[in-house]
Amino acid sequence: MRIGVVSLFPEVIESYLSVSLLSKARERGVFSVEVYDPRSYATDPHKTVDDAPFGGGPGMVVKCQPVFDLIDDRKPPKPMIVLSPGGRVFNQAVAMELSIGEGFTLLCGRYEGFDQRIVDHFADLELSVGDYVLAGGELAALTVIETTVRLLKGVLGNEESPVEESFTGGLLEYPHYTRPASFKGLEVPEVLLSGNHALIAEWRKAAALFRTLTHRPDLINVRGGLSKEDERILAKHGYSYKVSE
Repeated sequence: MRIGVVSLFPEVIESYLSVSLLSKARERGVFSVEVYDPRSYATDPHKTVDDAPFGGGPGMVVKCQPVFDLIDDRKPPKPMIVLSPGGRVFNQAVAMELSIGEGFTLLCGRYEGFDQRIVDHFADLELSVGDYVLAGGELAALTVIETTVRLLKGVLGNEESPVEESFTGGLLEYPHYTRPASFKGLEVPEVLLSGNHALIAEWRKAAALFRTLTHRPDLINVRGGLSKEDERILAKHGYSYKVSE
């Protein structure tokens, strides 16, 4: 997978991607990231990339010329994705869509954002990582990159990890425990010590359902509510619940 990032602060992207599993996967060639700095295409001696907005108002706007020249010259991978508060909300489903492609480019805004002509001309998609405003798009870009890349084969140590994670099946993930089985009077659920893998799988499904009902009932509604089988295993494993209206 080939990923491009258009950013005025390339060091933010590079420093994060230089550590942990992403760094190792990048070194192995599972994916590549190239960061493009519009300042290198600014034409004035001060490398100016922003200007005051037409019509007045606070802040500055990223200019067309450096971004247009950069994209025309470097031809970063498509689709071109602008990170914007007004975009489609980024979630696990979007990450899965991106993970089956050959790559994409993320455009990180700064100041009051891009001149709209950049968005109109280049953007195949606009994405938002949430209903809040960041100082720039770099943190959002790293969120998109990490969430997407960790779905690629060869990034995580255990290939089953992405399959069982939160949101993958429309539910929050079940809780995890490790040794010791008893710690300061706090016990691991007995079923996890039983060695009965079918029963453990059923308990995990029940625990995931209960956690989702408790914390994200909207996800249950998206699934069309609880099935009879869902209700059965919740009752079997002792989970009392009330479906939120």
